[in-house]
Amino acid sequence: MTTLSTALGLTAVEARQRRATFGPNALVPEHGRSGVWTTLRQIVTDPMAILLAIASGTYFVLGDVQDAIVAAVALVPVVGVSLVLEVRAERALESLRALATPTARVIRDGVEEIVRATELVPGDAVVLREGDVVPADGRIVAGVDMVVDESSLTGESQAITKSLLSDDDATIWAGTTILAGRATAVLSVTGAATRYGAIGRLVAEIAPSRTPLQELVRRLFVVLSAVALVFCVGVVAIELTRGATPGQAIIAGVSLAMAAIPEEFPMVFALYLGLGAWRLARDHALVRRLAGVETLGATSVVCVDKTGTLTLGSIELAELWTAPEVDEQALLHAAVLASEPQPYDPLDQAILRAAAARGVDPATLHANELVRDHAFDPSTRTLTHVWREAGLLTSNAKGALEGLLLLGVTSTDARSAATSANERFASRGLRVIGVSSSPAATAGDRSADEGALRLLGLLAFVDPIRPGLAASIAECHAAGIRVVMITGDHPLTAVAVAQELGLTPVTVATGSEIDTATDEQLSALVATTSVFARARPEQKYRLVRALKARGEVVAMTGDGTNDAPALREADIGIAMGRRGTEVARSAATLVLLDDDFSTIVAAIRDGRRIFANLRRAFSFLIAFHAPLLLTAIVVPIFGAPLLLLPVHLVLLELVLHPTVALVFEADPASPDLMQRPPRRRDAGLLRRGQLAVLLARGLALTVAVLVLYIGALAAGNDADAARGLAVAALILGQLLLVLVERSDDRHVWQHLTANRVLPWISVGTIGLLAVIELVPPIAEAIHVRPPSAGGWLLAVVVAMIATLWGELGKGRTASDH
Repeated sequence: MTTLSTALGLTAVEARQRRATFGPNALVPEHGRSGVWTTLRQIVTDPMAILLAIASGTYFVLGDVQDAIVAAVALVPVVGVSLVLEVRAERALESLRALATPTARVIRDGVEEIVRATELVPGDAVVLREGDVVPADGRIVAGVDMVVDESSLTGESQAITKSLLSDDDATIWAGTTILAGRATAVLSVTGAATRYGAIGRLVAEIAPSRTPLQELVRRLFVVLSAVALVFCVGVVAIELTRGATPGQAIIAGVSLAMAAIPEEFPMVFALYLGLGAWRLARDHALVRRLAGVETLGATSVVCVDKTGTLTLGSIELAELWTAPEVDEQALLHAAVLASEPQPYDPLDQAILRAAAARGVDPATLHANELVRDHAFDPSTRTLTHVWREAGLLTSNAKGALEGLLLLGVTSTDARSAATSANERFASRGLRVIGVSSSPAATAGDRSADEGALRLLGLLAFVDPIRPGLAASIAECHAAGIRVVMITGDHPLTAVAVAQELGLTPVTVATGSEIDTATDEQLSALVATTSVFARARPEQKYRLVRALKARGEVVAMTGDGTNDAPALREADIGIAMGRRGTEVARSAATLVLLDDDFSTIVAAIRDGRRIFANLRRAFSFLIAFHAPLLLTAIVVPIFGAPLLLLPVHLVLLELVLHPTVALVFEADPASPDLMQRPPRRRDAGLLRRGQLAVLLARGLALTVAVLVLYIGALAAGNDADAARGLAVAALILGQLLLVLVERSDDRHVWQHLTANRVLPWISVGTIGLLAVIELVPPIAEAIHVRPPSAGGWLLAVVVAMIATLWGELGKGRTASDH
């Protein structure tokens, strides 16, 4: 191993100067970020702002300067509230982007440190290892040979060996993947100037496809907007037929359009996913693609690695077994030489610690010359290093015992004794690897280097189960979610761990069974198997496809480069944030920042909560819009003065936006959320028959408000007085609708204190109602007159009767699926 020179790389000052010259190392141009001005532009061009502008202009043309000013001023709170909510969501997404930014190990001021890949500049020295994605174009200057996948640039699947022996072979390209080896490279070109940069610009231009739920929201918005437009034209025609002036007809049409266009739907959907992703990141689960938030709640199978996810990953040598005529020092000597000199694999780190504690110095052994490094062979599950010690070549291999016994010249007696010891260790839940060594041949190919290997012994490691894991798995089972363990360990080890975790019934299949099974046989196998032992990373892809073919929504964990295809194929690909490779993290939907299975369960639980709250928010929106739309249609038919003018609809929007964006989003999970089966993959935002219930609730409030309004007019009250009574009942009714829609099975009074935002929104809503009704200048400007004491009481009673009847059907268990 070539020692890295501290003279490599730049100083921090030089790096800052070059970044000012060359700009950020962004291979794929960023898009989708919306600064404050961009957000403001989107808001002022949304339907509500446009309709208010039309209303203000129409009032001005009619000579009603006061109403024109009121409508124009109403733009300020509409834009302000929307801007605050948009900025809040954008800041949450900005936090996620910061966490998701790829990193690189760079040498600055002679010290290796981790920085964001976007901060790299030409001249930087970066340290590359297995699983890394090369961050920019450059040249290898130190280290062992590396095996690189350049298919992202060339389309060729054949891996390429990079070596210091050739200038051409020493060149590395941005976007390629390190499959094996470790080296240091000096960057020459960064950002859009790299070969990958041209591809990155094309990638940035490709819009991601919509998820089924996103498409449903889009269709809902388009359809309801089209219906609103039709009714709008109809109301204008009715008003003109009744003799109204064109200006009055336009005001009526604008009022109906403001009441009917569901412009909150896409805003609420995006906001909930964004804030949901932010909450998940706060709980150590980083969402790389927002669409994954909506899928989490539908997860029905979780396929999970054992080491580091179900276990602590703090591997320590527990016991060892030596072959006849082999001493402990010789076994550890060979094990150290079969490990990486600067290991990041926890197993290699444990070997070096154990060897040092038993008198074998890893630093001294690794000071020798590493002649050849034969990477991990998936077929035998072994790797081999060839070292020059005191002028002699030795081969040292480690890996699965079954694989080592296929190599070399181990005696029959040693094979039998090793197999017995292996089973004994495995049955106790220990992770076992074998170690072999031999004088190496000089031919230099792998078969010659491994041809004379002789088994020296076994190392048995303990990796403690994570605390509280059994409870998390029990929670999954209660939620109807299968947990499937995938491990490269011996079947006996896997069974022992599965039994300790409560993965009952424990049914085991091996990687060889996956290889030999047809698609039909594998489909049957995954339906009943809870543990896959001696499984290779690339076999996960077939497991995911087989499970999805059975209709399952699959979450799959992985940390290696070979896991990337399975992570992409899974509905929820979950990468390990601590020990995962950059390739795995890039392919994943979710990155665990703490590599803990319990975090997966918490993410699924939060995914269910997010979807349930989104569903309730949409339910409230539908129930909310019904009385606005119906009153805008019915009142002109009766020939009465408009009940809701544009300014009143603005006031209702000021109640609606914070309510739907904050109250429902802040609702805690239902106590039985994880006792329900997973949501179906094709489940929509509304359950079967729910739309009729929501429309009935909206219709009931509509009838109540119209009766108050028409009745007050019939009793001789002028329009302002009748409107003051009806608006009070409508706003109070909408507030009560929030309480009703917050749960399908719990009564209003059973969870009033569970939401910290609700009291503030309730006080704000009632305060707004008091201001617009009781402050004379404001009441006069918006054409309302406050009710009498009896009128207030009547408005409260009518609002309660019109909304709280929805509580009658509660008390029985309702499903959110």
